[in-house]
Amino acid sequence: MGDRIYPKLVAARLRGQMSYRVSFALECLGQAFAQAIELVVILVVFSRVDALGGFSASEVVLLYAFAGTAFGIADLVAGQLNELPDYIRTGKFDVLLLRPLGTLPQVMASDVRLRRAGRVAAGIITMAFALTHNDIAWSPWTVLLVVVTPLAGAVIFSAVWIVACAVSFWLVEAQELANAVTHGSNSFTSYPITVYSGWLRRFMAFVVPGAFVAYYPGLALLGRADPLGGPAFLGWIAPLVALAAACVAGLVWRFAVRHYRGTGS
Repeated sequence: MGDRIYPKLVAARLRGQMSYRVSFALECLGQAFAQAIELVVILVVFSRVDALGGFSASEVVLLYAFAGTAFGIADLVAGQLNELPDYIRTGKFDVLLLRPLGTLPQVMASDVRLRRAGRVAAGIITMAFALTHNDIAWSPWTVLLVVVTPLAGAVIFSAVWIVACAVSFWLVEAQELANAVTHGSNSFTSYPITVYSGWLRRFMAFVVPGAFVAYYPGLALLGRADPLGGPAFLGWIAPLVALAAACVAGLVWRFAVRHYRGTGS
């Protein structure tokens, strides 16, 4: 039953948003513009330097495109989790528990905002530009890598979103903390991890794990060795990392819901 209900809920939300076409178009453009601003920041940096962490401007733009597209998809799918603190504080989450449906899909399908597709579109356009301005040895495997990388990255970002927002079950005012992790991960993955050092690189690259969103797949696509000495196969295992991240996120969510005691209202 649930498999049939969720698509209907999402479709109803999308029809409501599309009924105001001008507003929808403007909001999509606004999202695309916000994504483009981040690209401008990268280009400004390269107006002062020739390389960043050992990577050229076109190579960094490719990593940015992978990360931006993945984050846009994750924001479209999982961005509704930002409302979880309000659900818990007002008792709306208690209502979700009474329904014969999974709580996580209910929250994620509660308010899908199609205007976030503007970020995805901007990321794809940037990706197309970057792919034509880098020296890539094309083959069926590299084409598959280009297609799979943003999708695996979106799963990783969504898993991070779920885990970060699950903190709200213990810290009601945890939205800023969750935003720091989710949006911080987007900023981190837009650059080569070689520009970071110490605990930040180890935590954000392998614990989060942001290095598999764009950095390692980008190295594999460009045919470059990892400046940090990582093995070449790391560039091809992003789907496995995404699967592991999704499993961890599911376990964290189930643990949080199982120990949820309600608002008492």
